[in-house]
Amino acid sequence: MPQYSIVIPLYNEVDNVRPLLDALRAALEGEDAEVLIVDDGSRDGSAAALDRAVAEWPDVLQVLHLQRNFGQTAAMQAGIDAASGEVIVTLDADLQNDPADILPLARWLLAENLDVVAGWRQNRRDGLFLRKIPSWIANRLIRHLTGVRLHDYGCTLKAYRAQVLKGVRLYGEMHRFIPVWLSTLTYTDRIVEIPVRHHARHAGKSKYGISRTFRVLVDLLFVKFFLGFSQRPMHFFGVTGLVSLSLGSAMLIYLAIDKFVNGVPISGRPMLIAGVLFFLGGLQFLSTGILGEMLARIYFEGQGKTTYVIRDWNRGEPRG
Repeated sequence: MPQYSIVIPLYNEVDNVRPLLDALRAALEGEDAEVLIVDDGSRDGSAAALDRAVAEWPDVLQVLHLQRNFGQTAAMQAGIDAASGEVIVTLDADLQNDPADILPLARWLLAENLDVVAGWRQNRRDGLFLRKIPSWIANRLIRHLTGVRLHDYGCTLKAYRAQVLKGVRLYGEMHRFIPVWLSTLTYTDRIVEIPVRHHARHAGKSKYGISRTFRVLVDLLFVKFFLGFSQRPMHFFGVTGLVSLSLGSAMLIYLAIDKFVNGVPISGRPMLIAGVLFFLGGLQFLSTGILGEMLARIYFEGQGKTTYVIRDWNRGEPRG
């Protein structure tokens, strides 16, 4: 089993394949490492270039070809599943991250007994309005809502302890939130960041645009809910339902007293409509909470998942 596994999702980067591999070979020379490049359905010649490279570096390089373009998160998950190293380092294929930073991150993780060491692009070589400003806003929002205090969630260059990373599954476009997911399995003080180099893109075309910011915001809402209520959805939906049900009941009781005691007609009054809506909405939230509790149990029990993670098991000396 190698000590380091380098996982690199790649899509339509034919002009970067050779420079990337040259930089990786220089950075990992003499190290106990494997490189797993996941070709995410490239259609520009990247696949053929990678297959030729495997013949030149067969003892280290592995290439996984996906059937079609599934997206960066799925490609990263495929590489993580195939990785066998003690430390897994993820990296972009566009050479904006520097492969020379791989070993410093991995060694820092092992030396300090951490679970995540994230790269921080302090001097980004990207456009100000389309990349830097949206990224700055998203990073501040993620830090505030999740409590995981990283400055640069968008930097793919990160080192993970494989034992912890393989405890989460990635869906949708959740690769940028991996440290947040891992905070459900470990303490946040075991997730740190160190500055890394960042280069301007010299070849190929960026796969990201301003629309990514809106997807991040939508994903963040789900992440926030999952962090707080994945194991107790009734606490979210139930409290909301009880508040709504109480408001609706109070309004309807008031109207009933007004009608049957004071003789005041209530048809067409806005409070009647609001009371019914709050009452029915409360019932709906409570029902959703009950269904959520049932689904949470199916999720954990059906997949054999536990609500805890054992870091180590010291059994002591065997008896007699």
